[in-house]
Amino acid sequence: MKVFAALLLLTSAANAEVVKLTPSNYAELTEGKTVFIKYFAPWCGHCQAMASDWEKLAEDWAGHDIGLVAEVDCTDEESEELCVEVQGFPTLKYGDPEDLEDYDGARGYDELSAFAKDTLSSAVCSLKNIDACSDEKKAQIQTYKDMSTEELAKVIEEEEQKIAVSESNLEEEIMKLQQIYEELIEAHTDLMKQVNDNGLRMMKAVEKSKGSPDVKDEL
Repeated sequence: MKVFAALLLLTSAANAEVVKLTPSNYAELTEGKTVFIKYFAPWCGHCQAMASDWEKLAEDWAGHDIGLVAEVDCTDEESEELCVEVQGFPTLKYGDPEDLEDYDGARGYDELSAFAKDTLSSAVCSLKNIDACSDEKKAQIQTYKDMSTEELAKVIEEEEQKIAVSESNLEEEIMKLQQIYEELIEAHTDLMKQVNDNGLRMMKAVEKSKGSPDVKDEL
C-alpha cells in the first residue's frame, strides 16, 4: 500500500494535479505528513477562483518528505465522512491529519505559500510523531493514555457537552438578535412612512423650488 501511495503522489506531481483525498486513501497518503487540505465543491465560485493558486501550491510541495498539499471534493458521496465538520466552501485545514486546525488567513498564492513554508516543513506533534511534541504536550498525551477507556470516554463526553451547550447558547442569542433586528427594521419602516406622510418629500420640493422664476409664490 505504501508503494501505491508513493506512486500516486508521484503521478499527481507529474500531472501537476492536486492530490485527491478520500476515506479509502486518507490514512495511507497522510501518514507521517503535516498536511494542508482544501475542502471544496466544484460549483463553488470562491473554490474556482482559488483553484489555480492551490494547484500551484500543491505542485510546490509535490514529493516533499513531510508536507502534503491536498484537497477533498465534498460533493463526492464517497468523501462525505471527511467533510462532516465543513461548514462552507472552500474550507482550509492544516496540521496533524488526525487533529486538523482551521486556516483563517488570506487565500492568495503568496500568502498560502508563506504559510505552507512556515507550517509544512516540519513534523507536527501527534500520536504518530511523539518526538515532535513539546514536553508539555507529551505529558498531556501520557495522561490520556494512562486513563481507562471508560475514563477517557467520560472526559470526551464532558468536553463535547461544553461545546454543545455553547452552541445552544450561541444559537439562542442569535435568535434574540434576529428578533431585535426585525423590530428595529419595522420601527424604522414605520418612522419613514410617518415622516413621508408628514410631507417631507413635498417640503424638499418646495425648498428646492424657492427662488425659481418658474414657480409661483402663491397658489
